[in-house]
Amino acid sequence: MRCLVVADLHYSLPQLDWLVSAAPQFDLVIFAGDALDIGSMVDFRAQIVVVKKYLTLLATQTRVILCSGNHDLDERNAEGEKISRWISEVRELGIICDGDSLAIGDTLFTVCPWWDGPLVKQRIVAQLRDAAATNRPQHWIWAHHAPPANSPTSWGGKRFFGDVDLVQWIMQYQPSMVISGHVHQSPFIADGSWFDRLGQTWVFNAGLQPGRPPTHIVLDLDANKAFWLAAGEAQWIDLGAPLKRPANTVEEPPDWLTSLDRIADPSLARPRAAAG
Repeated sequence: MRCLVVADLHYSLPQLDWLVSAAPQFDLVIFAGDALDIGSMVDFRAQIVVVKKYLTLLATQTRVILCSGNHDLDERNAEGEKISRWISEVRELGIICDGDSLAIGDTLFTVCPWWDGPLVKQRIVAQLRDAAATNRPQHWIWAHHAPPANSPTSWGGKRFFGDVDLVQWIMQYQPSMVISGHVHQSPFIADGSWFDRLGQTWVFNAGLQPGRPPTHIVLDLDANKAFWLAAGEAQWIDLGAPLKRPANTVEEPPDWLTSLDRIADPSLARPRAAAG
């Protein structure tokens, strides 16, 4: 199984275009939060409408997992805690979202919401407890927008921006992987990284760059490798080996990576009136 991982697209339409174009080459797309941008000049309700259309297209191409990030919160629940109501609605499209789990072969995916208070936090605690109580498959992968605290994946340059509680949950359950985002600069700055390991758990944060395509991670579970692809950079790590830094440089790109480089950019297409 090969999974395409993105996060923090923040209503970037060129990046969403690329994601739809790339999706058919993967068995699963994991979107680890912040599809929207609360700082955008585009009305938040309009962003939701447009992003839902992209998600509809994605869902026709492959399986999709989407967890909420802090930019995706559009409502408060009865207890006053911020939640993402619109993300719960994409379940109607067949998308696995906040609070859901998905089993594919020997891999269980658990999707955690962004939590803004003790009640949603307790729902995550119960969600993880219930998932752990089932017959645990070989691989257990969490989507959780904030990376763990005190990890290179949550390093912002001056301090860490990670989730302390997530560290405790990881150490308690030791999932195979945690897919995060949230801290945009971590992979690109000194002492930061796109990957880390806590005990037996790999942690990932693709980071954010402008332009198309977005920074992204590919989990090749059959080959037991993770690839990180950014502007001018292509790195990989062996998921079956101990943590080692720096990551390996991709010197012989696999066929799927070469195919990604050939995805056409619709923004560069000439209008018909200009054809001559």
